[in-house]
This record gives sequence, C-alpha cells and structure tokens, in this order.
Amino acid sequence: MRHRRFGKTGRMVSEIGFGAWAIGASWGHVNDTDALAALNQALDSGVTFIDTADVYGDGRSEQLIARVMRERGGERPFIATKAGRRLERQETAGYSRANLTGWIERSLANLQTETLDLVQLHCPPTDLYYHPEVFGVLDDLKQAGKIRDYGVSVERVEEALKAIEYPGIVSIQIIYNIFRQRPETLLFERAKAGDVAIIARVPLASGLLSGKFKADSTFEETDHRQFNRHGEAFDVGETFSGVPYPVGLQAVERIRPLVGGDTTMARFALRWILMAEAVTVAIPGARNAEQARANAEAAGLPALDAATMAALVAIYEQDIRPHVHQRW
Repeated sequence: MRHRRFGKTGRMVSEIGFGAWAIGASWGHVNDTDALAALNQALDSGVTFIDTADVYGDGRSEQLIARVMRERGGERPFIATKAGRRLERQETAGYSRANLTGWIERSLANLQTETLDLVQLHCPPTDLYYHPEVFGVLDDLKQAGKIRDYGVSVERVEEALKAIEYPGIVSIQIIYNIFRQRPETLLFERAKAGDVAIIARVPLASGLLSGKFKADSTFEETDHRQFNRHGEAFDVGETFSGVPYPVGLQAVERIRPLVGGDTTMARFALRWILMAEAVTVAIPGARNAEQARANAEAAGLPALDAATMAALVAIYEQDIRPHVHQRW
C-alpha cells in the first residue's frame, strides 16, 4: 500500500481508503459480522484512512468503526466523518453553532474519541459557501480541541472551488471516477496550489464500474441504487454517478476490453483514479472482507499506459459527458 500526504495537515494516508457508507445503510442489508470483517480486512491490508458520516445508519457506521478500534487497539487510522445531513431540510440557517456543536459531540461519542481527525460538511447547500460565519464556527471548534481539521464534501465542482477560498479548509471530497472526469482540470489544479487534499468518493460509480451489473440486475429496496435512480431521496449524482443506468452499462462494455492481465474492472477503475496526482485517497466501500481486500489490491497495480488513458477519455467524451459534465 502506497501513501500520500493529506494536504496541509501533513499526515500520510493510504491512497486506498475505506468508505463506510455501505456498512451503515442505503446499500442493502449488511450484518454486523460482515461489516466488522470488512473493516478489519481493510486495516489488515494497509488501509489507514476511513471515511464515515453521522447519518450512515443513524450513527451505526461510526459505532462499528469505534468497536473495531477498541478491539484492535494500537494506533488509530485517520478517521474522517461528516456533519449536516441530519437536517430535515438543507438550509444554511441549519448550520448554526448549536447544531454544528451538537452533531460533532454526537460523533465524538459514537467514535469514542476526544477529538475528531476530520469533520466534513456533508454536501451542504451551495449558499452556505457564501457564509463565512459557518466556517468561523468550525475554526472555534478546532480551537476548542473538538476537531483537528475540517473540510467539505461537495456535489459540484463550483462548490469545491468556492470552499478552497477558506484558509481552514484542508480537504475536498468529491465524486471522481471514469464516469466523472470534470474535477481533474481546474479543481485539481487549485487544490494542488492550495495544498488541499482530494478525497475521491463513489470511485466505482455505485458499482457500475465493477463490470458486474446487467440490464436485469436487481437491488434491495433499502439500496439507493433502487430507490434513488432519479434523485428521489438525495442528489441523483450519488447514484451511478448520475449516469443513466443503460448508458452506463453500454460504456462499461467499451471499457471491458481495456482491462488487461488478470485484474478486475473494479481494481482497474480504482487504479485509474490513482493516476491523478492531485487525488490523496480514493474511498471505495466494502460490504464484506473479500471486497475490502480486493479494493486494497488496486494500489499494487502498475500505472495505466497513455493509450489506455486516452481511450478512457474518449469513452467519457462520447458516451458519458453529455449526461454529467455540466451538471456537476
């Protein structure tokens, strides 16, 4: 497992992390045994960065992470959580001092720690980025020792560019994968210039880029790939990266011949993300130990050659860009 510097924090983290949404909720049922096995396998495979949120299973994800930390002992990995989606309505006014403090205290209790490594505002409304007083509250919470650092998880590139203007922002979490290539131009340039870490989420486009799905694949009712295909519950960009399912399946078939050797398409897709110098860590999810091991193995793949990279750009430009590029 290789490591990369987490921006201006100076901390080193594994370039493949663990996205803990799936072990909390919204990806179908995952029992505690499988969830704990996935976390332990990720750590055994060299993962040192875990990303969660207070709303993943209403705290279940954070609590499972705390249990693994308690049982394993030793040095804790870098654990990032998020706050803000507990609001019934996403309005800037909801990001008050009282609410932010309450959410962070709740995560401190769930994660059984005195200080949170990183708190990310969880895809807040665009208007929030024009309210410096919100970031002032985070500065105060950092000064009080409740959090070490803070960042933002965003839906849109424009939100990320605005967030970087705040000096306290140490990281941007954004969807970046073969089907969402827009961040790699202006945003990645600005992030590198400002020494801001990039966390690449939804790296496999909700599993589309695993190459395992078909037109007749089915998902549980509790899986967002079933209930959020048109943005019924939250931003549709979080499900299949906003790509219409049939379009994504067709693009996957164009990608399949590019996956060389004995690797899988999922590992190939993760290795593509790591080709970007500005990316600090990619955070694929895992529902069991086997998936966690496979994700970590992507870091050991050789670099993709120029011809393969160019072919993937062409597939994006021809098949995917019209559906996602200007929207996010």
